[in-house]
Amino acid sequence: MTDLSTFRPYLDDYVRETVATLKAPYLGEAVEKIAAIFLRARADDRTIFFFGNGGSSSTASHFVTDIAKVAGGTGASSPGPRFRCLSLSDNVPGLTAWANDVGYAEVFAGPLRALASKGDVVVAISGSGNSPNVLAAIAVAKELGLTTIGLTGIGGGKLKDLVDVPLVVPSNSMQHTEDVHLVVCHLLTAYLRDRQPAPAR
Repeated sequence: MTDLSTFRPYLDDYVRETVATLKAPYLGEAVEKIAAIFLRARADDRTIFFFGNGGSSSTASHFVTDIAKVAGGTGASSPGPRFRCLSLSDNVPGLTAWANDVGYAEVFAGPLRALASKGDVVVAISGSGNSPNVLAAIAVAKELGLTTIGLTGIGGGKLKDLVDVPLVVPSNSMQHTEDVHLVVCHLLTAYLRDRQPAPAR
């Protein structure tokens, strides 16, 4: 039988470290700023673009799924405007075309340049904050006059100094960083759902 005597202490440590990251004061400050930006984007009918690699790519898709559906109300007849958002990680044929024909560093920057307009919002997700294709897309976003948000960890890397609102998870663990990014996704989804505008009379 496999020895699991070390599992319970490991579990307790993991949960304790994750909770500690969530209690960082500036983490809450960053989430509050992001919520305000999202609400303004909805009010102004702007598009919010999400992107990232690997686990961060799945988080980008998760954000779009939740915010587009749940934060706009769950029924087809729900009142008020919905969020217009898009994950640049989800178009696999387009992503592979950019990677093959131009280079992997351009897989987000290229589509963003084609799709975004001044006043839109980008949410760049990178655990290290140093992914070249994420940084390239942020450079395009700044050039186009977009509002930029960065979700990162492990010190924030280069990303934290390039975006308008950095959310840096105070952990050197990629697992804790990605855990907190998903918590932020669900927190924002719930908050934005509950801030659904009243229908016009």
